[in-house]
Amino acid sequence: MIFILIFDIFLMLDNYTPPLTTNGSRLIRDSIYDRMRADILTCALTPGALIQEKDLATRYEVSKSPVRDALLRLQEQGLIEVIPRRGYRIQPISVSDARELYEIRLLLERACIKRAIENATNQDLANLDHFRSAGENSSLADWVTYNRDFHRAIAQLSSNARLTRMTQDVIDQFDRLTFMGVVTAPSDASSEKLVGEHCSIIDAIQARDKTAAGRLISGHVMKSQKRFFTVFENPPIIK
Repeated sequence: MIFILIFDIFLMLDNYTPPLTTNGSRLIRDSIYDRMRADILTCALTPGALIQEKDLATRYEVSKSPVRDALLRLQEQGLIEVIPRRGYRIQPISVSDARELYEIRLLLERACIKRAIENATNQDLANLDHFRSAGENSSLADWVTYNRDFHRAIAQLSSNARLTRMTQDVIDQFDRLTFMGVVTAPSDASSEKLVGEHCSIIDAIQARDKTAAGRLISGHVMKSQKRFFTVFENPPIIK
């Protein structure tokens, strides 16, 4: 019986996987993820490019472990795809895919706003005030994160789990499109102006004005679409 118990202990130890993160290693993993994501958003890591874990580890001066962790997270967001036996590829940006994404996003966000106005509590709507500011001294990558979180928060208020999930999945695919649209049209799309558009949308939602809110979100998404398609002539980014 003792020998069986000892054997079981050794078996447990042999199969034991230590926690992936301590506070320190989690900070490293988050830092590498943030840096890689920012490089993808800014196209410093070129869309369509093949990448290897070892090359990324050299680029960011870390081991392969936090790089692998970041790649998995980025894959979940649709920014990275696995190429069997070849490594990873930065997801290319397709013009036709962008058009479809904008079309479905417009339909889904209008539906989410309508349901949020009909079903969300006053406190839920008041919580949107958090998005009346993007924070001071934010980088463009930080602003893109703020923008995504704002639209995800509205979707969350729809009180329809499937609609929320569908909308948030679509919104999560817009980070690079949003970044490219803003960075290529700085005079027409300052962060202050875009936050102002968010504030107007929040005002309409909190007033439970479905007509105004629908009109504002439609205009907001269509302006984003127009900004994005100004980069048609940029071959390294658009295929």
